[in-house]
Amino acid sequence: MYAIVEIAGQQVKVAKDQKVFVNRLPVEEGKKVSFDNVLLIGDGDNITIGAPAIDGAQIGAKVVKHLKGDKVIVFKKKRRKGFRKKNGHRQYLSEIVIESIVASGATPAKKEEPKAKPAKVKASTPKKETKAAAPKAKAETKAPAKKAAPKKAAKADDLKKIEGVGPKAAEAMVAAGLDTFAKVAKTKPEAIATLLSDASSNLAHLVTDTWPKQAQLAADGKWDELKELQDKLDGGIEK
Repeated sequence: MYAIVEIAGQQVKVAKDQKVFVNRLPVEEGKKVSFDNVLLIGDGDNITIGAPAIDGAQIGAKVVKHLKGDKVIVFKKKRRKGFRKKNGHRQYLSEIVIESIVASGATPAKKEEPKAKPAKVKASTPKKETKAAAPKAKAETKAPAKKAAPKKAAKADDLKKIEGVGPKAAEAMVAAGLDTFAKVAKTKPEAIATLLSDASSNLAHLVTDTWPKQAQLAADGKWDELKELQDKLDGGIEK
């Protein structure tokens, strides 16, 4: 029996007891993990195709270890411009071993959602009763009071200043209410990772361990300390 399942934004063909390398998962080594987005299951001549996923199907796996992939050289050049740029990249990966393939009847794994902070309710103060003015001989005309200008909403912080946060990740965090450095600093890395994976499977491979720490330095205005920390990071992860 084999299956095609989506893991951290990748479609992978797996079989039982097979070891697979996928994009880094936010799971500790030695712990078990399950994947519900199963696109196809083959058992001999019987092939089941989902639309797009198969209801009740589930792949059980165990995280063996986290590691880095082979170095890839990225070289850019512009003709007649004197522009050359060379970078190296090593993808953060997770090695997992497939333990079970369930074709139907599996219960979907529950995802932890970030806890929303309770909104503060301001107590309304009772309005004072206005006393009726004594009738005057001549009616006085009063100029209409000027309406107060509406207050401008607080501007969201540029979350892309956090090492490892790209435009798509920043957009997903702002949509979820994490639009300032202070809010990100108070959120646990696991909650941010869950938020991103719920927003898009292409963001599930991002490692958010250092994001709250970076956001706290940015919120405090400690840009020099933030730069020193980011010099030690690679894609938001400590080297």
